[in-house]
Amino acid sequence: MHPGGTETSHHSANPQSTQNAPPFTLEGWFILHDFRRLDWRRWKALDPARRAQIAREAAAFLRHVEAAGDTGEGASALYRVVGHKADLLWLHFRPALADLGELEAALARTALGDYLEPAYSYVSVTELSFYRSGPGGPERDVRQEPFVRARLYPAIPPARHACFYPMNKKRDGADNWYTLPFEERGRLMHSHGLIGRKYAGRVTQIISGSVGLDDWEWGVTLFADDPVDFKRVVYEMRFDEASARYGEFGPFYVGVRLAPGELVRFLSPETAAGAAGAREGAQAAGG
Repeated sequence: MHPGGTETSHHSANPQSTQNAPPFTLEGWFILHDFRRLDWRRWKALDPARRAQIAREAAAFLRHVEAAGDTGEGASALYRVVGHKADLLWLHFRPALADLGELEAALARTALGDYLEPAYSYVSVTELSFYRSGPGGPERDVRQEPFVRARLYPAIPPARHACFYPMNKKRDGADNWYTLPFEERGRLMHSHGLIGRKYAGRVTQIISGSVGLDDWEWGVTLFADDPVDFKRVVYEMRFDEASARYGEFGPFYVGVRLAPGELVRFLSPETAAGAAGAREGAQAAGG
């Protein structure tokens, strides 16, 4: 998937004014993808009671950061990363860049933070580009429109799986996205977006801009209950000209969402098993 405008340009503009002009963009919440590895050797060396204590504290921390979604001041979620690139992804949306820095520090202050090592991170900001209105942007303020607000200030979908990857637009000889006329870029993004719409209801995407913020130009975060849909939508889009000719892609990370209780089971399965056994015993006694 590629970042792009809401619509293509349907009016004739002065070619001199649109040649190489950037689209008008709106920005919303800042995003941190904070990937961590757990130092399993040190973690397993802990006394089981201490592991259980730290796991419960970590679950409380997760509940605390997730509560931002209830106040409209952002969103947070945690994912167990599949593969060797990382163990956990802490995903945060917040109004200010400083808020993300504080979340990093808050995690470091937890007991679990002593056993987590940085694996990868990505800093970006939600972005919506407009091609239909021309380089100058919409003729009226559209920030409060529901569609725009949903793109700039998104909730994290409850889908079971998430996939993240960074990407660039190519600048290589004749295949240079940034030398294309404005109208041509708009046409390509419109065609590209039509593919994504076929997966509405199955895959949710959040596009974030990172030029000047991180090493790639955009971040793409996909959410789906069926992880095979990640493969399907990305593969289909590879055949679209916007990807096939102008897309450059970084590493892909995929994970499974963890609720606070699932985090406890991940960190201290014996604690979760003991709690489940106690509940079953109480139910049997009550019956």
